[in-house]
Amino acid sequence: MAKTKSVFVCQQCGNESPKWTGRCTGCNSWNTFIEELKITNSTSGRHMVAQSKDTVKPRPFSEVSKEDYKRKTSKFKEFDRILGGGTVPGSFILLGGEPGIGKSTLALQLALHSDDKILYVSGEESAGQIKARAERIGKCNDNCLVYNETDVDKILIQVKNVCPSLIIIDSIQTIYTPLIESAPGSVSQVRESATRLLRVIKEMVIPVILIGHITKEGSIAGPKVLEHIVDTVIQFEGDHNLNYRIIRTIKNRFGAVPELAIFEMGQKGLSEVLNPSSYFLHSNINNLSGVTITCTIDGYKPLLIETQALVSTAVYGTPQRSATGIDIRRLNMLLAVIEKKGGLNLSNKDVFLNFTGGIKIQDTSADLAIIAAIVSSGSDKAIDAKTCCCAEVSLTGELRPVSKIEQRIAEAHKLGFNKIVVSAGHKELEKRNGIEIKKASSLIDALKLIFRNT
Repeated sequence: MAKTKSVFVCQQCGNESPKWTGRCTGCNSWNTFIEELKITNSTSGRHMVAQSKDTVKPRPFSEVSKEDYKRKTSKFKEFDRILGGGTVPGSFILLGGEPGIGKSTLALQLALHSDDKILYVSGEESAGQIKARAERIGKCNDNCLVYNETDVDKILIQVKNVCPSLIIIDSIQTIYTPLIESAPGSVSQVRESATRLLRVIKEMVIPVILIGHITKEGSIAGPKVLEHIVDTVIQFEGDHNLNYRIIRTIKNRFGAVPELAIFEMGQKGLSEVLNPSSYFLHSNINNLSGVTITCTIDGYKPLLIETQALVSTAVYGTPQRSATGIDIRRLNMLLAVIEKKGGLNLSNKDVFLNFTGGIKIQDTSADLAIIAAIVSSGSDKAIDAKTCCCAEVSLTGELRPVSKIEQRIAEAHKLGFNKIVVSAGHKELEKRNGIEIKKASSLIDALKLIFRNT
């Protein structure tokens, strides 16, 4: 007979405790433990170990056959690109983001624009609401089968009956299994439901897209529990006040990470932005001070991004340091390099830094552009709008080379820039027609090249 016991489970990391505690020892979160009932009988259906006569034996690699599945492409080339070229059969894809950012819209568009049979499982909206949203998008497809259900066992029955080419579940936090006594959306329910889905779709070799909510801290609900199970994690980013949405891959077993794609939200859903650099760049016709252009690499795609800096006299006793799109500690380090190696005193100045488009930069190749923008704003000298900066700055004031410099130069040339300042460590660079490559070994030399004509 099955036995149950009461345990307390952290809703952030899934850590279990026999009694309630205020702080989780696994993730150090406060007030995240919720009491749940757990089945302890080892002979229950979900804990039994299958005993088969044909036990799989360990084999060397020479005897293992390679599984080479053909990827299935969609109508969205950018979405296929961040997946590595399309959807791999049998893959588990998690699509997360803030409420209202466009997760369900993108999933519905993928289903409506497909020629194959798609099973759209909705636990949040009725079939009539989904059809109304499909009509707003402007297309209805009979190959898209809508199924309103939250019981994972009933969903698996329909999956075996329909045998679709793609399954979309909106959302995983609404799916539950009767084997778990806790409420839908809890860590135990999310973990068990995802595991049962994974077991079936791997056997039937059907790709699944799970839509997941995020917590108030910005991570996917039940984060590490769910991210370890799935094959691919895609994060939706963007501001609700802007029309653009950034889709970024955080994990991908079948492709490169991180990859980035940009979509524009319109009245008829999401549309692809095939030239993302044009989104992050704005014309600086009047040559305003405090503006520079840098070229970063996100995955395999180079992006030209506008860097904006504002340096003003501190009104209060302590100068303010504010950065949008970059770690504030990185900004403080670069400010120290400017004062020590550049000779610019910023101890009594407020410094504000911003990257256009709401993108977050982790590539250190933006160091030179950040310093140039701060110096430009502090000295009120404008930088040529056709000049691009791309180099990492060390604590000693030296310019260090960055990766994939050839792709960065090609992207700058394609968008009409006539000069790019890079590190002298790129000795293999060849001269290019249409763009002038300027090399510098130190920060002082680079600033002289950037402000030569000002």
